[in-house]
Amino acid sequence: MTRVGFHNSHEQVHPSALLAATQHADQAGFDAAMCSDHWAPWSVHQGHSGFAWTWLGSALATTRLPFGVVNAPGQRYHPAVVAQAAATLAAMYPGRFWVALGSGENMNEHITGDPWPPKPERDARLRECVQVIRALLAGEEVTHRGLVTVDRAQLWTLPDVPPRLIGPAVTPETARAHADWADGLVTVNQDLETLRRVVGEYRDAGGRGPVALQVHVSYATDPDEAWRLAREQWAGNAAGPPAAWDLATPEAFDELARTVDDDTLGTAVVVESDPGRLRDRLVELVEVGFDEVYLHQVATDVRPDHGKHDDATPTVTHPPSSLDAFIDLAAEHLLPTLKALDAGTEPA
Repeated sequence: MTRVGFHNSHEQVHPSALLAATQHADQAGFDAAMCSDHWAPWSVHQGHSGFAWTWLGSALATTRLPFGVVNAPGQRYHPAVVAQAAATLAAMYPGRFWVALGSGENMNEHITGDPWPPKPERDARLRECVQVIRALLAGEEVTHRGLVTVDRAQLWTLPDVPPRLIGPAVTPETARAHADWADGLVTVNQDLETLRRVVGEYRDAGGRGPVALQVHVSYATDPDEAWRLAREQWAGNAAGPPAAWDLATPEAFDELARTVDDDTLGTAVVVESDPGRLRDRLVELVEVGFDEVYLHQVATDVRPDHGKHDDATPTVTHPPSSLDAFIDLAAEHLLPTLKALDAGTEPA
């Protein structure tokens, strides 16, 4: 059985609307959820970027779903703070929380004013952060001097079962590098051959735990609208690394988006207007060997002023119609088939 989850994009949607959407996904039959953790959106067209960790407490409290978050420790977040946040959520909601630990993007990390390190240094810093976080979650007192500094840190509230620490990877090389420390792997949709190599490199290097796929989908009943929203919302990010790692502002991503052709965009985003074709394309991706798939509807109709209110009467926000409609479409056309797949390769 494949676990089917709903991805919450804080960059695109007001946090109140996201909370309502993930509650809707829970009621509609999704098995799990995950969310992004950004300081800034990928594009000025997206117009949001709520604080993921605050939101996760509300989401876990008001649904039955297990949740994950993709986080970058080492610059914007001190690893001891990440360990404390993860430990508290895991203590309050046993078995329902995981965190994927990556090397980060300049767009989120430059706010500290520290230089953005080259990729080898970021990878080394991530490994130090993972060691610190694991030791803290094991109840140890940690002092560490290296690319990150920790002085006599110890967690006083520990979960009975530590949260899983997942390795996020876009390239096969990164997937292999994560295999010796990660409790699982998460990647994003790409061409099938690259996805096979990502899964294969992780497993061949001894990688344990479930392998998950986050799929960016731009679904609309009008094909032109599906492509328009895919381009507006996700073209800059579709360019992928190294630009996605190194650009510093949403405006820079919007400039990059102008250079992205339809083939590149269509590889990074599943653009569809027919539920049957969307289902078949998702099945093809999952059958590469994934235990979990998280669906991200990038074709949102939210605008940057969503959720604003005047001083007198706060506005209660609701899920945008595109998310509501996509969740209902998934419940009817996607979830039954995807859940029935047995495509994963998780070792017994």
